[in-house]
Amino acid sequence: MKRPVRIAITGAAGSISNSLLFRIAAGDMFGPDQPVILQLIERPEAMPALHGMAMELEDCAFPLLHTVRLHDNAEAGFKNVHYAILLGARPRGPGMERKDLLSANAEIFSRQGRALNDHANHDVKVVVVGNPANTNALIASRNAPDLSPSQFTAMSRLDHNRTKGMLANHTGCNPTDIRRVAVWGNHSATQYPDLRHAETFGMPVFPSLDLNWVENDFIPRVQKRGAEVIAARGQSSAASAANAVIDHMRDWALGTPPGDFTSMCIVSDGSYGVAKGIVFSFPVCCRYGRYQIVQNLAMDEASLKRLKTTEAELLEEKAAVDHLLPKETEEAHNNLSIRLRSGAVRYAEEDNDDDSPATVLRTDRVM
Repeated sequence: MKRPVRIAITGAAGSISNSLLFRIAAGDMFGPDQPVILQLIERPEAMPALHGMAMELEDCAFPLLHTVRLHDNAEAGFKNVHYAILLGARPRGPGMERKDLLSANAEIFSRQGRALNDHANHDVKVVVVGNPANTNALIASRNAPDLSPSQFTAMSRLDHNRTKGMLANHTGCNPTDIRRVAVWGNHSATQYPDLRHAETFGMPVFPSLDLNWVENDFIPRVQKRGAEVIAARGQSSAASAANAVIDHMRDWALGTPPGDFTSMCIVSDGSYGVAKGIVFSFPVCCRYGRYQIVQNLAMDEASLKRLKTTEAELLEEKAAVDHLLPKETEEAHNNLSIRLRSGAVRYAEEDNDDDSPATVLRTDRVM
């Protein structure tokens, strides 16, 4: 049995977490032989609900669940963690514009970036899910001067999975038979779900597709799928978002399948002419805990125009929060030369805090 890895989750009493925690504890994220320590973080007023989640985790008797710790602050919750999943964010209220949402979330992610910088494992891998995810990830990263910008990502895997699912439904293929789809840009209605490099059974799929369907049905539907779900259910995507978190972190840690790639929002290094220093979704391959942008994909004029549209939105968002981005981290973000310091997991020394009052479940007492 491997040594346990520490996973911090903010917004841990929320609906996405309710679908996520039990799958992590069951081994869906890192495999059936990887024990996990869950360090769950919530607002003080949500701690009773979080205790209820911990009770249910205990009642499931997951053999891989080593320890559960509950925290009402990020500084304690991020201590020594190897992976951080930032679900918690201020939701958009009635009449709120995207810029209002940016301002409301800025302080949350500034603090979380500082807390990760000061308390997390030196090679922590971070995924931001709380919207607007790309710019929230940028704020967190810019407030973590001792960590590499490449350790911070935002999640476009939900859009990637939606792309595969809709294409599979349209063509009659199984999603596992579809490879090399990509999502570019912002996790918003300007994103570009790209089928031009997609394959089924090793054969290009794009030539067989109706271009009218692609442009006027498929792309707009992927872009607005979140709103479509809300209109149908009365609440935002939760189970599918949790599934995408599992996929995102599993591929990052364990690698993408040979011959395929996934989509991740990462700090741009200028590839495909995208402005440096913004968090932008690219097609990437993952190996040994690292990721690399897939280069030299052919891009037609229409695709490049879509990239510029979503890039412009991200640059506008960045400008709106520029006063919250410390200048000392600007150079590292604009001149990114590495993807991760190390793909290896580093373990902290024995953490005495595992016997603190925050620990509500521990299963290694006889070890």
